[in-house]
Amino acid sequence: MNFRELLLLVLAGWTAVGAAGITISLVRKERRKAAWHSLWIVAVWVIYVTVLLWTSLTKPQKVVALGQDRCFDEMCFAVTSVQELPGYLIQDGSKLIRVSVRISNHGKEKMQSEGLIRAYLIDKQGRRWEESTAVSGVQLTAKVAAGDSVLSQPVFKVAGDATGLGLVFTRGQRQPGVLVIGDSDSLLHQRTVVWLGQ
Repeated sequence: MNFRELLLLVLAGWTAVGAAGITISLVRKERRKAAWHSLWIVAVWVIYVTVLLWTSLTKPQKVVALGQDRCFDEMCFAVTSVQELPGYLIQDGSKLIRVSVRISNHGKEKMQSEGLIRAYLIDKQGRRWEESTAVSGVQLTAKVAAGDSVLSQPVFKVAGDATGLGLVFTRGQRQPGVLVIGDSDSLLHQRTVVWLGQ
C-alpha cells in the first residue's frame, strides 16, 4: 500500500467516524452540530475529489515499454511479444492480434492472483477492443506461486484499419483505485499503456 492509497483509507475511516458522530448528534436532537459535521465531511471530500480530478487531467499518460513490468501490488504484467494471427478464421476484414503477457508474482510467501485485472487494446484513433472470450488458455487472473511467472496470450479481434495499437491493463471502474489520486485507474486519468508497435 502506497501513501496515496493510505490517504484514501484514512479519509474513508475519518468519514465513517464522522458519519457515526452525525448519527449520534441526530439521535440527541443536536441538529446544528450534525449539520456542522456534515458540512466538514462534504468540504473535505470536495477538496479531495478536486485534487483527484486536477491530477488526473494534468498528469501525462504513462507509457510502459515492451518487456517492462506493469505492477499492481505484487503481481506484475509484462508484454513480451505481439503477433498478428492468420485471418482465415474471420471474413469481415478484421484482424486477430495475440499478445504474450508474462505474469509474475513478486511476493515472497504465497500463490496469488490479481483477480480484477483485465486488458484491452486501443489504437491511435481512440477505439477500444476487449479480449476475445472464445479463446481459452492461461487467463490474466491466473494464480502464480511466489517468485514464479506464467505466460498468458490474450487474443483481440480488431478492425482491419487499426494502427498504433496499445495494450492497457486495468482493474476496472468498480474498485477503490478510481478514487486514489494519481492512479492510472482513477477518475478521468489517462490509462497507462504499452504501445505494441503494430
